[in-house]
Amino acid sequence: MTLTLNILPLTKEAFAPFGDVIEVDGARVMNINQGTTQRFHDLAKVQTLEDGHTLINIFRGQPRPQPIEIKMMEYHPIGSQAFIPLQPAPYLLVVAPAGDAPGAEALVAFRADAHQGINYHAAVWHHPLLVLQENHDFLVVDRGGPGDNLVEHWFNDDQSAVATLL
Repeated sequence: MTLTLNILPLTKEAFAPFGDVIEVDGARVMNINQGTTQRFHDLAKVQTLEDGHTLINIFRGQPRPQPIEIKMMEYHPIGSQAFIPLQPAPYLLVVAPAGDAPGAEALVAFRADAHQGINYHAAVWHHPLLVLQENHDFLVVDRGGPGDNLVEHWFNDDQSAVATLL
């Protein structure tokens, strides 16, 4: 059995249980650099737990075959992970609440607009990068340092835990 996920528009309110939406809409604005620059302040909470440090990376994503099958989810137990798109293109997110390994019924899908970044909170289940165009680059801020910061859960086809995005 396959579950089809409805893709929701990404909003701060809908995504709040999973992390932060990084966008200028509704942000606290500060004028800096002698009034020549606007700073959109404190857009996400970077978490680097257990003696970690902050990493800044670029991830280059490639589209997956359509329809996209969700066969696994992952989380980072000791750090958040932020994705800020560097190209003007939408992308998709699939998340589930922190806690025990999710079943397909717990999955929520979002469509992020090109101007929206996201920050997954530590321990929130999410699918790896889901881009819709080739060579889609993201600035990624996450945790480096000692400790295992990746947990994967692969769905078993016998458990009817495979979801398909259309």
